[in-house]
Amino acid sequence: MATVTVDKSEIEGGAFLATWSAMALTDEGSRVAFAGASDRTVQVVGTFGTGGSVEIEGSNDGINWAPLTDPRGNLLIFSGSKIEAVSELTRYLRPRITGGDGTTALTVTLLMRSTWK
Repeated sequence: MATVTVDKSEIEGGAFLATWSAMALTDEGSRVAFAGASDRTVQVVGTFGTGGSVEIEGSNDGINWAPLTDPRGNLLIFSGSKIEAVSELTRYLRPRITGGDGTTALTVTLLMRSTWK
């Protein structure tokens, strides 16, 4: 397992992007800390490979992680490219690759209006 470092950037309108690139089987993303984020969406793209999936997790203590959900209450587990809103406001967020094969190479991008560390 490798921890993929997040690339953070500020974009227009007071919004911020956090991007984890080239995530492979068993990788997890380094955590992003944010407080007061009013809107959060996550996008996953890339090569999923056989059985590829990525789970979006949240934590308030940075140690214990749980899957987050979309506004309909569905777990944020992606097995194909798409964009979803994140319902819960947690102190930390990270992606974790939970399935795939040697070809799995995913990019996860979080868009939010917030400040971070």
